[in-house]
Amino acid sequence: MKTYILAMFTFLLSISANAYTPDWSEGTLIPEGGRENIYQWSDTDFLHYKNQGKIHTQIYPVTVTGMLPPYAPIKKLIDEDSNNPFKKWLQGILQGISGYKTFNDVLKNLGLHPYPKQTDDGVYSVPYPNNIRPDELMGFGLIERNGAKGFTFSCAACHSSNLFGKTVLGMTNRFSRANEFFIKAKRVMAVSDPLIFQAYTGATTAERKLLEESMGNLRFVSLKQPIALGLDTSLAQVSLSLNRRSKDPYASYSEWYATFPRHDAILDNNPADSKPAVWWNLKYKNRWLSDGSVLSGNPIFTNIIWNEIGRGADLVKLEKWLDENSHVIEELTTAVFSIQAPLITDFIPAEKIDLGRAKLGEQVFNTNCAKCHGHYDKAWNVAGSEALPLKDQLKTVQVRYKEKTPVVDVGTDPYRRLGMKSLEQLNDLAISKKNGIVIKAQPGYVPPPLVGIWARWPYFHNNSIPNLCALLTPSQRRPVAYYSGEANNPATDFDLECNGYPLGDKTPKVWMTRDHYFDTRKKGLSNAGHDERIFIKDGKEILSKEDKKNLIVFLQTL
Repeated sequence: MKTYILAMFTFLLSISANAYTPDWSEGTLIPEGGRENIYQWSDTDFLHYKNQGKIHTQIYPVTVTGMLPPYAPIKKLIDEDSNNPFKKWLQGILQGISGYKTFNDVLKNLGLHPYPKQTDDGVYSVPYPNNIRPDELMGFGLIERNGAKGFTFSCAACHSSNLFGKTVLGMTNRFSRANEFFIKAKRVMAVSDPLIFQAYTGATTAERKLLEESMGNLRFVSLKQPIALGLDTSLAQVSLSLNRRSKDPYASYSEWYATFPRHDAILDNNPADSKPAVWWNLKYKNRWLSDGSVLSGNPIFTNIIWNEIGRGADLVKLEKWLDENSHVIEELTTAVFSIQAPLITDFIPAEKIDLGRAKLGEQVFNTNCAKCHGHYDKAWNVAGSEALPLKDQLKTVQVRYKEKTPVVDVGTDPYRRLGMKSLEQLNDLAISKKNGIVIKAQPGYVPPPLVGIWARWPYFHNNSIPNLCALLTPSQRRPVAYYSGEANNPATDFDLECNGYPLGDKTPKVWMTRDHYFDTRKKGLSNAGHDERIFIKDGKEILSKEDKKNLIVFLQTL
């Protein structure tokens, strides 16, 4: 009897813990204010699942991941000095191909950031794994498999960034090199022999098998180098890697790998680069990616599948893992949908934000921009707000984006959205059908919610616009090229008046490197669009110089 009562109590507790299942179907209407608490947890559960999910974003939770190289022997091989001639020769080959002289070079080159400090709070704070701040950079993690520890990289590798000395989880990593890491790994593994590796690193048999497994999976991964630093080619990596697998979505694992790869003319010959998206916008949307091509299905679940296709994973094992770890997906989804944007007044004194200009800019915005980008109710319009501190008056109290996420063609570079056609083949996968995932290439891009727009420079999906002044300039007069750089100091690395990268003689000299040079004349990097019918009518600009200044100040408060 006691056992029966305990079982019933556990069952009822599990129902109450997750009493709501989000509607991921196409066309689901999004309420005002978005879906921050996507599973409608109680306050206590919401905090718990949100924190658990944030840990998963830092330490990749998918234990069956396709790429899990052995940690200790690879670190030893890269780091350790050796007098053994053969070992030095082997190290020279690996370092020459990869460019890494220490394992820490691997992490730094990826663009990983330090964990937030214990003194950080609000959007700049994360729960630490095991309640201890790791020494490693955020996004790096270890997974144990069959008696050996392998290393991998998590969501935070591409979706966290440095903002004036603070690490912000859920923000676009402006200088991620995740794609480049895979390209170098493939080159290194092409000249590696697992038995020689084991002999000269002291790797265990289990560690050697991890290496063999990663090498085997990499054969089924196709890669493309991003056009410019800060852009991501994961779309191409997923599609081109999928081309190496059988067309039959119901094939067994042994049949998944095709003898003859399929051909993809779109992505073979054209770029489809895009920057990683900020997470704080997801709560306002009912379709995902910069072009809105994911029409249905949980975007976090979908991203895990795509990520593992790009790592050459066994999809049968992956599907089993996903079935058995639905709570992990719920925690990840809870965390990502709950992310909040940083405020400009966290770094710039509120007194430097002209309230009068912001109010005038609100009028310009509501007349010219709100129809596509939504409405933002400001605290300064609330009765009695003049009694509040200026920082509080500048805040947004409600976001009223679209009930259905729109897609609009405003003439921006088309290659990213055109490339999505190649990913429609993912609809044929049994795992996609089972989980309601539908992808359809779109005729344009999503005019995104503008929450935290001040922190999202450079602009457009392809980073072709360095700051808001350039964005509000007719495309024919926009900067053809610019230099990018880390946002370390708001006084030198940020143009407050134009909101974004400083240009011309204001550009920090240390930024002037080949890697940080962005040239909009390259295919896929066009800065055209978003001016005709928006800021230009009959060939003339709609906004005056004062209108533009006021609009920028308003946008900085979002």
